[in-house]
Amino acid sequence: MGIHIIKMPDIGEGIAEVELVAWHVQVGDTVKEDQGLADVMTDKAAVEIPSPVAGKVLALGGALGEMMAVGSELIRLEVEGAGNADNATATAGGHDDDAAANPRDHAASATDGKPTAPAPSVAPRAPPAAPRASTPPASGGAPVVHTTPLARQPGEAPLASPAVRRRAWDLGIELRHVPSSGPHGHIRHEDLDAWLQQARSQAHRQTAGQASAPRTGTQQLPVIGLRRRIAEKMQEAKRRIPHFTYVEELDVTELEALRGRLNALHGASRGKLTLIPFIARAMVLALRAFPQINARYDDEAGVVTRYEGVHLGIAAQTDAGLVVPVLRHAESLDLWGCAAEVARLAEAARGGQATREELSGSTITLTSLGALGGIVSTPVINHPEVAIVGVNRLVEKPVARSGQILVRQTMNLSSSFDHRVVDGMDAARFIQQVKGLLETPATLFID
Repeated sequence: MGIHIIKMPDIGEGIAEVELVAWHVQVGDTVKEDQGLADVMTDKAAVEIPSPVAGKVLALGGALGEMMAVGSELIRLEVEGAGNADNATATAGGHDDDAAANPRDHAASATDGKPTAPAPSVAPRAPPAAPRASTPPASGGAPVVHTTPLARQPGEAPLASPAVRRRAWDLGIELRHVPSSGPHGHIRHEDLDAWLQQARSQAHRQTAGQASAPRTGTQQLPVIGLRRRIAEKMQEAKRRIPHFTYVEELDVTELEALRGRLNALHGASRGKLTLIPFIARAMVLALRAFPQINARYDDEAGVVTRYEGVHLGIAAQTDAGLVVPVLRHAESLDLWGCAAEVARLAEAARGGQATREELSGSTITLTSLGALGGIVSTPVINHPEVAIVGVNRLVEKPVARSGQILVRQTMNLSSSFDHRVVDGMDAARFIQQVKGLLETPATLFID
């Protein structure tokens, strides 16, 4: 038997260090070749680090949230053969029975005294769930049949996609407790749902008969990974940018009629259109008259860079937090091309598959909370951009027109601007131009 040390690989693009955001294995686990070991976070994207060899985990090289340099020790494995490290220098803590009995203590002593840690327990963990059976639906319809979950052998590491692992971490679930029903023993989102349902049922049975039991528990959740990136970016934007927000109401009755007509004619062959492609088109046309808004401001160098092409950031909510994939050259896309690209980017972002290039380089951002959009919002500018356009909820309401009360479909645009670069009058005129284009949608197609 030998020792194999896996070092933090070079992610590329000159990145010197990354943040360790998730461990997929623990000390004592047996791993297979190409099995995911850990997730690390660059400036924008999460990357899973696979194992190049099979072996048994002896020590973990870092704690969650730790910044690790490229080339530093990530993990130490016991492998068949000689390995790639001198056994005499790589056996601190060894691989005796105590490691399996107390992996956390073993990890702390394994890498020359450097403390390491597997994923910390940030939420109460429930016991393993019982295997699922076919269950009737909540209200009518055919029964929902689940594949019989597979039990893992003792010490066998759970297999799951990065998206499932991130969701489990956010929910405070240890994957080793979750029975799997996917191919080759992979844990799926449905398995997490079943585990949660089982845990809730157990909790309900335990509290049956109690009118209102006092709740005294607390949770301490480390702000790491994408959530830390979001927090730092929002803080940086509010600290550095003097925001001002301008709100305008739009009558989108005609636009909605056009959208419905286009979807009826072409939805089956070209895809359904949401409001986003129309708003993107209106912004592209309006920005031609306001190039100072389609810009990025390097306030340290004192330079504003204006762009002829519109690289539109589309804020997308994911399980891990808010990300902003970029619709490149929105000015060159028609409505359906825009809709298809927005859908592709959103799916990639939610699945954690968006690339670094797809998550950087925007020149202005469009954000929407959809049905949760409220009446007014104060969106935070995506630094170093100088403007963000926010879409609020669409509602029907009575509107006075020429002495008559009409029912119209309306919504607000809540937009924020960097007052160092954009004057209030220019911001108002820009939004008024967007408003005019959307309220007279035929003008969207006049180039």
